[in-house]
Amino acid sequence: MSSNGVAQQQTFAPVLSALSTLQSSVERNQKTQAHNFLEKFQKSPEAWTTTHSMLQSVDITSEAKVFAATTLKGKITYDIDQLPRESLIALRDSILLLLSSYRSGPRPIRTQLCVCLANLAIQMIEWKDVLQLVVSTLGNNPESGDCVLEFLRVLPEEVTEGRKITLTEEELDARTTELLGNNAVQVLRLLTQYSQSSASAATNPQLMECISSWLREIPVSEVVKTPLLGTVINALSSDGSFEAAVECLCTIFRETRDVDENIDVIRMLFPHITGLRPKIAEAATEGGDPDTLKGFTRIFAEAGEAWVVLIARMPEQFRPLVESVLECAARDKDREAIALTFNFWYELKLYLVLEKYIEARVQFVDVFSQLVDIMVKHLEFPIPQGPDENDLFDGDREQEEKFREFRHSMGDVLKDCCEVIGVTECLGKSFELIQRWVTTYAPQASDNKVPRWQELEAPLFSMRAMGRMVDKEENIILPQLMPLIVMIPDHEKVRFAAIMVLGRYTEWTSEHPDFLEPQLNYIIAAFDNKSKDVVRAAAMALKFFCVDCKTLLVGHAAQLETFYESILDKLPPASQEEVTEGVASVVSVQPANRLYETLKLYCNPIVQKLMAKANVAHDEKGKLAVAGIKLMDTTCFKRRTLISGADHLQLLTIFIQVVNPYVPSGQVNPAVKYCQEIFPILGAIANEFNGFTPICERVCRCWRYMLISYRTAMQPLLPQLAEYLVSGFANSRLGCFLWVTSSVVREFSDERELIDRETTEAIYQFFEQQCLTMLRALDKVPPEDLPDVIEDFFRLLIDALLYYPHRLIPSPLFGPIFDASLTALTLQQAEPLRATLHYLRDVLGYGGDNPPTTAFEKSPPEFQRTLKTLLASKGEILVQRILTGLMFNFPRDNVPDASGVLLALVELVPNSVAPWILSTIQMLPTGSVSQNESDRVMSGINKSISAGELKKIRYILQGISSQL
Repeated sequence: MSSNGVAQQQTFAPVLSALSTLQSSVERNQKTQAHNFLEKFQKSPEAWTTTHSMLQSVDITSEAKVFAATTLKGKITYDIDQLPRESLIALRDSILLLLSSYRSGPRPIRTQLCVCLANLAIQMIEWKDVLQLVVSTLGNNPESGDCVLEFLRVLPEEVTEGRKITLTEEELDARTTELLGNNAVQVLRLLTQYSQSSASAATNPQLMECISSWLREIPVSEVVKTPLLGTVINALSSDGSFEAAVECLCTIFRETRDVDENIDVIRMLFPHITGLRPKIAEAATEGGDPDTLKGFTRIFAEAGEAWVVLIARMPEQFRPLVESVLECAARDKDREAIALTFNFWYELKLYLVLEKYIEARVQFVDVFSQLVDIMVKHLEFPIPQGPDENDLFDGDREQEEKFREFRHSMGDVLKDCCEVIGVTECLGKSFELIQRWVTTYAPQASDNKVPRWQELEAPLFSMRAMGRMVDKEENIILPQLMPLIVMIPDHEKVRFAAIMVLGRYTEWTSEHPDFLEPQLNYIIAAFDNKSKDVVRAAAMALKFFCVDCKTLLVGHAAQLETFYESILDKLPPASQEEVTEGVASVVSVQPANRLYETLKLYCNPIVQKLMAKANVAHDEKGKLAVAGIKLMDTTCFKRRTLISGADHLQLLTIFIQVVNPYVPSGQVNPAVKYCQEIFPILGAIANEFNGFTPICERVCRCWRYMLISYRTAMQPLLPQLAEYLVSGFANSRLGCFLWVTSSVVREFSDERELIDRETTEAIYQFFEQQCLTMLRALDKVPPEDLPDVIEDFFRLLIDALLYYPHRLIPSPLFGPIFDASLTALTLQQAEPLRATLHYLRDVLGYGGDNPPTTAFEKSPPEFQRTLKTLLASKGEILVQRILTGLMFNFPRDNVPDASGVLLALVELVPNSVAPWILSTIQMLPTGSVSQNESDRVMSGINKSISAGELKKIRYILQGISSQL
């Protein structure tokens, strides 16, 4: 190695060392240090020369060079201000030289260098002959063709993404015209010449990628007039260029979506596309390539999507294209390509159901009828190939899950078919298949052996998928089909499918009560099935039966309770909740004089089991059991696993959610009467296990739903509830007690006509007590330790500000709460920040003429004075927290709300905000924002304020934050 090479290597040795650390198996803190070093390096001015040295070195790895090229791209994009303007020519020439060196690859490095050159071209507005210089510099060498194509490909992409570059909108628009619009004709000529230069050039995938990229700028009508169209079509015959050619054709289709404007182009394309139809059969033959079939399917489907309105207008002329898509779906035995057709069928359906296109609908009835047959056939589970008949996917669980998801998508296509050819036609096909199976194979079936069960399960699944489309008045197919379903043999997957069908058609059953009893018996019998999946399906179906047929089951509440209690503890937690929701629906329609006793009949056993668990909950395992969680000690893995158990608190909450009777004013609500009985039990559990989050959250959830369900009827329980909530929050600092406080504030506000003044006053004092507890906690504990509680606290404040603004804003607590919001803005978690920012936006809304409540037509003057006085002392800190958060700490999801707070500040105190922003920028670490960028930002803000275009400030600030 030369002495110059040694010296160069010494300059980037620390970078190589840090990269090596990141790729090695060292301790995490070492990797963190290496990562921080590399981030700092990428921002440093020295990175300009170091990256060039690394790219020129012959002694470092390709991975290190990729890092260098990527860093150089970032420097050009974000840190161009670090270089004197006169040095940009030298930078351009050095990148061109590097590109010449890497013209043959490796491609990742070459691609990054092309991006570097493209980004430099965008910002170097004095460089006018970009295309000519690049082609003349790189195009003289025969090996440089790929390099030139790569640059041409990335140039439109980078210009389109140019919003991240620090040019004004006017400069960027002008540069876009110079680089793309003014060069479109020359690029089209260059690409055409290149495609005709050799046989290998005509099948170069990079040529296809380049055409795709420039189709954003070159009118598609100009492209199809050149030999390039034939080149792309012919490239489909080459394995190396097939995928790129498919992508290019699909890009062409997308550019012709405005069919009226591109009708001549479509006429030129159509025969080329339909001429590809024989390729479908070739790709689908034995030994054919599934990826090839997938590619041709994509071509036909995306052409159909682009031209779907023409298909609806001219069904006879475009029928060959629709039939091609249908053939692709039919021949896809591996089900790898068919999903690409789903959106086409949906788009076509949207037009065919319109009265305007009734003629096309008639023309395509046979196509959609065949489509139903194809979809139902594809719904069939595979026939097992191994000795284990239950292992349908040869142990590939990922493939099994993919197939399950895929079936639901095919179900959506069946719904589309129902809309086009009618529900009766589609259901009839499922009925015929089920009837054929029953006639042919039912005599041979037993519980242990069900021949060709896949051919029975698939039409059952199709019935379930189409259920939403079937009217509950349907009287042609379903009356014949339902008796067949309850006779289906006990095969796990078939029984599961049959139960899910019955659960899907409960609305129909509610209108046809003669069919209820055999269906319900079939479902109840399934609870004894040895298959867990069948039991879970039975629980779900029973829920829907009880919900939709509850009025038919009113007189069976006692028998249903006996069944409910007998099976509840045998079910998994999710099924317990589903069955509970179902039986609660039956309870909810009991006559008023029987509702209290019926509710007590169902809920007392649950409460007793809850109390029994609470009485023996002396350790963590016992406490978790009260919360419906099992603690499993898996010592072989040296960890413990939490799984769901019987959550009796949740089951009780479900009854409270569902059993919500209408009670005339002045009468006792029977559900609230029962709540009064169990309230001391819930309060005792909350007190006993105060601080144990899972139990407290579940008790609070139950209380919260009492308020939501019974609203002002809960007034007799308010004193007890407030006592539990105040003591619970003071002792535990758990946010769940604030959830319920929010519900109390909402339900018992001044706006409620039936609430007396004494009650609302007590509610507000209760709210203030919770605030004082929270503010004391924030004085003692860092906000990082209370993120969830902070979120719940500010959500409570949002409600209090909405319902009690006349009390909260003049309150002595208003200032300390504002200070708490400033503290909360130091967090980095999205949800606490969102709640805090929403509160601040609402607060600032009361400083102007449009308060965020209908209680005031205009914000009272005393509110406005209070806000402006507060901002005079705290506004600069608020701007600092928001702006530094936008630049460094806030998650991306918080950016709109944060900039919204700044915008509200600008509207309230415009003359103060600009100096506050400037002082904040000046406080940033050196190098965070260049002086030029700072001047540009402040100039834009001042101009926007002067012109009254305040919304522009949001984009200016979001722009600066996106660069850091």
